[in-house]
Amino acid sequence: MNRTVAIRCSLILCIVVALGLAFLGDTRSLVAAQGAGAAADAAKAWTPPDIATVPAGPLGDSIRLGQQVFNDTPKYAARYVGNKLSCTHCHVNGGTVAGGIPMVGLPGIFPMYRDREKEVVTFEERIEQCFQRSENGHRVPNNGPEMTALVAYSQWLSKDQVSGRAFPGRGMPPLPELNGDKERGAVIYVQQCQVCHGANGAGKPPEIPALWGPDSYNEGAGMYGIPKMAQFIRQNMPQTTPGTLTPQQAYDVAAYIHFMPHTPFDIKEHQ
Repeated sequence: MNRTVAIRCSLILCIVVALGLAFLGDTRSLVAAQGAGAAADAAKAWTPPDIATVPAGPLGDSIRLGQQVFNDTPKYAARYVGNKLSCTHCHVNGGTVAGGIPMVGLPGIFPMYRDREKEVVTFEERIEQCFQRSENGHRVPNNGPEMTALVAYSQWLSKDQVSGRAFPGRGMPPLPELNGDKERGAVIYVQQCQVCHGANGAGKPPEIPALWGPDSYNEGAGMYGIPKMAQFIRQNMPQTTPGTLTPQQAYDVAAYIHFMPHTPFDIKEHQ
């Protein structure tokens, strides 16, 4: 009798513990989901500062120059650019769009360890890498007006952010790991992308970037990687109806672009 009661009590205890763990797991998932939702709402609610509010004087002049360099890099940093891409072609709308690789809050989270470089890099060094890879160009002097201006502009965009805390809309939303099919991607490109970027991928610089060829990024750029390009396409393209492609379609287009001609990258040639 006592043994039967003990067994029953043990079973009841196991059931209670299991239910408790399940409830705890559901609660944690709910809290995580609520946190992610709150972060997304905060990013959507953020409004970029108005460039007209930049004060007069040397700092204001540097901030305004930074916006110009950012939005038309081949014109305002011509000595250091080897193609026709501008910062804003990857960092959407002057680096102000959540999910569009915004610059908001970035100065406050550097220095940062970078897995690609296997070392800790400064914010300025990260900008240098963009010039070497995405711009297919050369390093900008850290004390030069262009670098100072880009840092000043990014800090101005981030003036209301908490230093050391990432902006809720930083980077791009993740996608599941998929395999892109370049043949399917070619069909989608003609249907969805060619109207702006052209059959030859040359775009219409400076407004619409080249996606491959000599005026586009080189093989060292982050966008050359299929997963990152897929994230960008899924979140931000087509420009008139962003977010309408499925993750698989985004991977397919990214694969198509990846296998088109891009300039080989040798870091020694981009100093």
